[in-house]
Amino acid sequence: MSNAASAAPAPYRVLARKYRPSTFAEMIGQDALVRTLTNAIATGRIAQAFILTGVRGVGKTTTARIIARALNCTGPDGNGGPTVSPCGVCDNCKSIAEDRHPDIFEMDAASRTGIGDIREIIEAVRYAPSMARYKVYIIDEVHMLSTAAFNGLLKTLEEPPPHVKFVFATTEIRKVPVTVLSRCQRFDLKRVEISVLTEHFKRIAKQEEAQVDDDALTLIARAAEGSVRDGLSLLDQAIAHGAGQVNAELVRDMLGLADRGQVFALLDLLLHGKLPEALENLQQQYNLGADPAVVMQDLLDLTHWLTRVKVIGGTPDDVTLPETQRNRGKELAAKLGMPVLARTWQMLLKGLQEVRAAPVPLAAAEMVLVRLAYAADLPSPADLVKEWKEKGGGAGPAMTPVSRGGGAAAGNGGGAASAALQTQPAMMPSAQPQPGETVAYAAMPTTFPALVQLARDMREGLLAAELYNDVHVVSFEQGRIEMRLTAQAHHDLPGRLIEKLKQWTGQRWVVSLSKLPGEPTLAEQEQAEESRRRAHAQAHPLVQAVLTAFPGAVLESVRELQPPAPEIEADDDAEGPAYMTDDVDPLDELD
Repeated sequence: MSNAASAAPAPYRVLARKYRPSTFAEMIGQDALVRTLTNAIATGRIAQAFILTGVRGVGKTTTARIIARALNCTGPDGNGGPTVSPCGVCDNCKSIAEDRHPDIFEMDAASRTGIGDIREIIEAVRYAPSMARYKVYIIDEVHMLSTAAFNGLLKTLEEPPPHVKFVFATTEIRKVPVTVLSRCQRFDLKRVEISVLTEHFKRIAKQEEAQVDDDALTLIARAAEGSVRDGLSLLDQAIAHGAGQVNAELVRDMLGLADRGQVFALLDLLLHGKLPEALENLQQQYNLGADPAVVMQDLLDLTHWLTRVKVIGGTPDDVTLPETQRNRGKELAAKLGMPVLARTWQMLLKGLQEVRAAPVPLAAAEMVLVRLAYAADLPSPADLVKEWKEKGGGAGPAMTPVSRGGGAAAGNGGGAASAALQTQPAMMPSAQPQPGETVAYAAMPTTFPALVQLARDMREGLLAAELYNDVHVVSFEQGRIEMRLTAQAHHDLPGRLIEKLKQWTGQRWVVSLSKLPGEPTLAEQEQAEESRRRAHAQAHPLVQAVLTAFPGAVLESVRELQPPAPEIEADDDAEGPAYMTDDVDPLDELD
């Protein structure tokens, strides 16, 4: 058997390892880090310790290895110093690249977390390197070290020997003690932009002699979420899946993604209230392998993108979308109002949570679409008032309809509609006494409501609540109260009231119980007044119009608003200010 026939084929190396950068020049998307380290090495201002942080796959460990090579490269002739462009041919460069250099120590803190592991490093740093210029200790996932391990490392990290450098890598920078961070130069590796990833993957696909469409590369770059390693793993999978022929449809099928064009069509159908077509669109995407949660997420992303388009006033330069979809998005954003987009965002955000938590995600997604489609047919409160006024109903109304949450309430397909009535407040709050003031000189209450207010002012909230809810006043005069208590009232209420009135007014009051029915409690009077105002508001034409436009809505509350004060010309001869009477009902003025 010949040597060629007996030679075993070289094992396949995945793209994430095959195309791992070996120099700073080969790194992508980390310009700030590369510039800083390049200048530091060129000027000899090399720190004693570095800490690299960032999400998975952005190049933390790779950068640490490049730093180790750059510090220990001796050049092809063996006489070179630290350089930003390691030669790759000297013994140090080859040994570091093959992970067999005796002076480069790489430790995984996720599996070696104790003080014993750190003690080995502390003992070893005293000795000079055997081959390299510097001993370099690379500790990956450094945040996994125990508290004792961090404490043991502090002194060595602050004052290491001149031949020792530390390089730490972590994805959880907040878990690293501040005492460690203060002894290191920190570099934050950012997520690589989609456009940069796309161009990088295009070059690799060309070198691998694979036919990959631009749309497929964009989908892979978007799915990578800024991680070069994740993107290369997906590209490797796509090339294997398509046998060297990769298109967007294949990538969507592989990743379970929804077609971007279908997402545009789905949102357009929902905002036009075409529910049957929208449900059929979702079912088609589901049959093709799209995850319902992913469809909801894509709808959210599209809504956010359309909102940005509307706010910016033009189509942003988004290379992740084809030109046709960018133009389509611009047209769709021009047709949609900001309240509609905001309402859609809120409903989709809540719907995404429901889909993720539902036992049947498809059913939950369909219910979200139902709400969106029905909300599309509902006018906003502003549009409703405008329409009502145009039809002749706006002859000076003194009330303004408001829906809870603005447009979002309308978007929820009905709900609680409330009306705010403009009227004079019945009672202004009294000023509370300051601590240290004498309460014996408090104003003598002349009515029972004034007595309850006095109790509130004196910070006797429990007593005020009992008087408000449990007392039927039979007669009230200065210094004497006759009352009937409810069945829920405490039997000692009269005694406590006498004691407090003595403290507040400086006079002795007589409080007696009666079997006469007396007046309704203040709580009952308030409820009756609320019912009267509610009935009065419910009968108003504008409220009736709101309730008719929003089927199932109810009048939840009636709030009183102070009308704008009329402009009064100054009169120097006037003896005092003019006051507005509080017995005017603004709704009566509409008739």
